[in-house]
Formats: sequence, C-alpha cells, structure tokens
Amino acid sequence: MQVQNDTKPYDTINVTPMLDLAYVLLVVFILMTTASVQGLHITLPKPSSTPSTERHELLVVQVAANGALLLNGASLSLAEIEQRLQQAKAADPKLTVAIKGDAQAAYAPVVAVIDLCNRLAVDMALVTSRIGT
Repeated sequence: MQVQNDTKPYDTINVTPMLDLAYVLLVVFILMTTASVQGLHITLPKPSSTPSTERHELLVVQVAANGALLLNGASLSLAEIEQRLQQAKAADPKLTVAIKGDAQAAYAPVVAVIDLCNRLAVDMALVTSRIGT
C-alpha cells in the first residue's frame, strides 16, 4: 500500500480571514470617528413671516490674524469685551453680535467669542465673505 506524500507547498493563500479583519477594522474606525466628532451648539434664528421695523444694537467682534480681538474697531481683551457685551445687553436685550474672523486667524479665539456669546445669551451672527473677494 502506497502512502501519498502531501509535502508539496501550497500555491495559494486564503485571504478571506484577512479581508474579514480589514472590514471589521474599517467599521470600527468609521464608528469611532463619527462618535468622537464634536461641534458647537448654535441656535439659529427662525425666519419670521412679517418684516420687522425694530432696530436693535449690532456690535461687531473681529478676530485679527494675530489673534487680537476688536470690538467695533477698538482693540480689547476677551474680559473687556465681556464687560462691554454685558453693558450693551443690559441696555438692549435683543443685542446682536456679529463675529468676523480673519481667514488667517487661529480658530480658538473665534470659538472663545462664540462661547462668550452663548454664556451671555446674546444673539450672534457669523460674518463670512466670498472666496476671492
């Protein structure tokens, strides 16, 4: 009786387990990245059906490229801007703050101003410009 010799090498590799692992890792990566994304909570104003003739104060906070903060063109610190916003809100409860960030500015000062407006419960608007203008 002759015994078969199965010592010849395999000429193919079974890649199914490797693909299963790759798909599981892909799913885990997708779930973890979407779960870790956090954003700012901004309450957007609702449009009204009737035009308003009321006029309320508008303050413009600019974030310069170097991170300096300007309130209506005057250079101030974040604490000074907070004091001015509190005073303006006491005078006009429907105060609106327009936040204008320079394209070269770091995002942290812009977020600090947004957080300040949220903390003071002040309406805010983000000023944007068209690309190339």
